[in-house]
Parts: sequence; C-alpha cells; structure tokens
Amino acid sequence: MRIGGLIGSAVVAVLVGFSSPAQAADAPSVGAKEAYVIDSAGTVHLGKRETRRVPVASLVKVMTAYVVLHEANLSDTVTITATDVKYAARGGAATAGLRKGERFTVRDLLYALMLPSGADAANALAWHYGPGKAAFIAKMNRTAHSLGLADTHYTNPDGMPTPANGGYSTALDQAKLAQQALESGTFTSVVGSKAHKVTKTGVHRAHTWRNTNKLLSQADDVLGVKTGYTNAAGYCLLFAGQRNGRTVVGVLLDDQNTRRFTTAERLLGYAGEQIAFG
Repeated sequence: MRIGGLIGSAVVAVLVGFSSPAQAADAPSVGAKEAYVIDSAGTVHLGKRETRRVPVASLVKVMTAYVVLHEANLSDTVTITATDVKYAARGGAATAGLRKGERFTVRDLLYALMLPSGADAANALAWHYGPGKAAFIAKMNRTAHSLGLADTHYTNPDGMPTPANGGYSTALDQAKLAQQALESGTFTSVVGSKAHKVTKTGVHRAHTWRNTNKLLSQADDVLGVKTGYTNAAGYCLLFAGQRNGRTVVGVLLDDQNTRRFTTAERLLGYAGEQIAFG
C-alpha cells in the first residue's frame, strides 16, 4: 500500500506538472484616463474608455502627416512664412525652430513635424497643401470619415487648443489611424527615427530634430509613433512595436509624462505575451 501510494503520488505530480502550462501575466495597471491596445491580427489586448471623445494634443499631427503623404511628393519644397513662425510662437506650441524664408523638402518637414512636434512645420504644410489651413483641415476631416474614424473631428493641423468647437478623437480612433499610417514606409521611417539632421544649404540653416518619443530608447522593436501634450489633453502617447510577428499599436491619453513611456513598454510586453500564449 505504501509503495503504491508513493507511485500514485509521483504520477499525479508528473501529470500536474505537465498539465499546468505557464500563464501569461495579467495586464499591467494603466493610469491614463483612456487607453487602447490592439495588434495587427485584430486582437484587442486592452481597452479603457477607448470610445470617449477627448482632445488628443499633438497626436493630431499623425493625420496631418497622413494627409500630406497622400497630397505631396517628398521632393516638393515648401517655403516657411512669418505666419508659420508666429503662429507657433504665439500659441506656446512646440516648434522645429524654422525661420521665415527657409525652404525645405516635404520629406524634411515631415521629420520637423513628427520628431520635435513642430507646430511651425504643421502650419507650413497645411497652408501649402490645402491650399490654406481651412481647406487642409477639411481634408483631414474627410480622411477621418473615409477611414471610419467616427468619433474624430479636427479643427487644426497641430492639436493646439481652440477657443470654440475644439477638436477631439478617441483612443480607438487613434489606434485605427496609426495602423493605416504605418502602412507607409516613409511614415514608419520618420516616426521611428530618434533624430534627423539637415545640413545647411543656400535655402535653410542646419537643423537637428530629436524625437520626443522616449520609448524608442527604452524598448526594442519600437516603431514610433507620436507624443502629445496640452493642459486640456494631458500627456498622450501613440505607440507601436513588433511583438511575436505582429504589429502592436497602443494609445494612452491623459497620462503622466514619464509614466506613459513605462506603461507603453509594459503594454507592449504584455501584448507580446498574450500573442505567444495564443
């Protein structure tokens, strides 16, 4: 009886060991007021008030870049005006340090738009490819409609607060937009760059633009995408990375500055585990 009992216990132990596969970790806590994480297979890994309409600050510039990429040739040149420079300075927005009279290719202005989040670059591109800001904003909203972003409305190309009829979007819509934008190799190359330098020429000064997205330095296989901040929107982050053969896209809205990057890194890891465990 004693021997049989020992053998039975051993068999049970072995069976238990083989029938208890490792479990994927629980989802990390998310302090952002709105959040959403989805992968390229359509699996949703996290949702938190993802359909709530809120301001999204400079995440708006993702749509600006998306529209420009469909309107422009990368070799087109755009001249910076006094209006572009004054607009950004007057509103206290982030700038790329552009000056009146400088001329840049669209390719370089996309870096100026997305890395330092230049409102001056946004203004210049909108005026050129509207033509005029009102026409460009109309293109942004038509594009949002065509992409099925039913809870998104744009009032400018840079995400700065407007006194009335303020723009808004949702975490869900921003993730959808990022998935579309990342299909462009040019867009992916821009938002995945830690820095971009343009050398001095006869039409512009030398510039070095550094990416405000710290996640690029904190985690591996990160694709971008965009940071944002205003008092109304709080700290925002739209991020993407490759995990176990899929592209994971996430959005954090109205978060804390440093926490958004650490949370995004954890969410990418969590999504990767969920994909691995099927």
